[in-house]
Amino acid sequence: MQNLVILGATGSIGKSTLDVIKRNPGAYRAFALVAASSVARMHELCLEHRPRYAHMVDPQAAAELKAGLPAELNIEVSTGEAALLGLVSAAEVDTVMAAIVGAAGLVPTLAAVRAGKRVLLANKEALVMSGELFIEETRKNGATLLPVDSEHNAIFQCLPEQAQREIGRCDLSAAGISHILLTGSGGPFLTSPLDSLAAMTPAQACKHPNWSMGPKISVDSATMMNKGLEFIEARWLFNTGKDELKVVIHPQSVIHSMVQYRDGSVLAQMGNPDMRTPIAYTMAYPERISAGVEPLDFFKVGHLSFCEPDFARFPCLKLAMDACQQGQEATTVLNAANEVAVAAFLNGQIGFTDIAVINGECLGKIAQTHLDSLEAILALDSEARQMARQLVARH
Repeated sequence: MQNLVILGATGSIGKSTLDVIKRNPGAYRAFALVAASSVARMHELCLEHRPRYAHMVDPQAAAELKAGLPAELNIEVSTGEAALLGLVSAAEVDTVMAAIVGAAGLVPTLAAVRAGKRVLLANKEALVMSGELFIEETRKNGATLLPVDSEHNAIFQCLPEQAQREIGRCDLSAAGISHILLTGSGGPFLTSPLDSLAAMTPAQACKHPNWSMGPKISVDSATMMNKGLEFIEARWLFNTGKDELKVVIHPQSVIHSMVQYRDGSVLAQMGNPDMRTPIAYTMAYPERISAGVEPLDFFKVGHLSFCEPDFARFPCLKLAMDACQQGQEATTVLNAANEVAVAAFLNGQIGFTDIAVINGECLGKIAQTHLDSLEAILALDSEARQMARQLVARH
């Protein structure tokens, strides 16, 4: 029986993880559930899954949850960073699902790595903000890192076993690999006229054609910043060189990503767009378990299409790819600026195309510095957010 801590239990990844646990009750247990402030949803999850611990980031939410849970369930409710870090590093915990969206997930995910846990990484920002430090801590502490994002999970599945065992430091060339091909749907605005993008609303941006996701990641998919962040994450997960990683637009979201080998072979991982597949794969790796996902029906798929990304349509993707080459400080600034800009767009403060403008301006103001500690990374993240807020206020 594996004990899991689920960071981001009330989100879409958390919901899917709990569904997989429910389908495999003899193998997994939700030991601790962690959420920010959604009391009603956490209350439901506690009643259904009966974790040993429930942690709320917001102290008021924790108090409300504690008051509302039946005493006979014997669920300990906690709040505060110290309690959270204690949960992810507890001796009883085998696996941590890192699914808190954004920079907020970095500290607890890194704590799980430092505790040598099996970390299922759905929080791409952890590597975007601190890739070099994060991978080194994984190696140093003997943690197991398994990618949950559908694209990175697909790449992982297409790698040779030796490369899988050396996540973060694998030698692609020695494995006979020429390129990693990172696929993306292009989001809801793939064929929209360019001159219409500035007027797109949050509701339109959040209407993804294939995937059901939260608002932040949905907007990132519309700008293709999500693919840019995945590009950066893939660079660290698979130790790619400058020219070993490519982005391919694939509107159907059937091929989740591909690995191209030196002999001309291309291995692709395919399946219906359902996050329970990669979640179940990482939970059971190297075995496979029931995920509740229908197998792909090729007769219904009909056809698959591909095209190159258009950077005039998706400037955020180009910003992320360039930042990846610039270094850790650039990707840290870009991630922070983007979180502020997307929140402002969702709140109606700026237009859709202003997201890329603010991200670009923040990158242009970056001071070159070496980020050699978590404290330095968090300080730069805070500085970049303040800069982005000032730019939002001027729009």
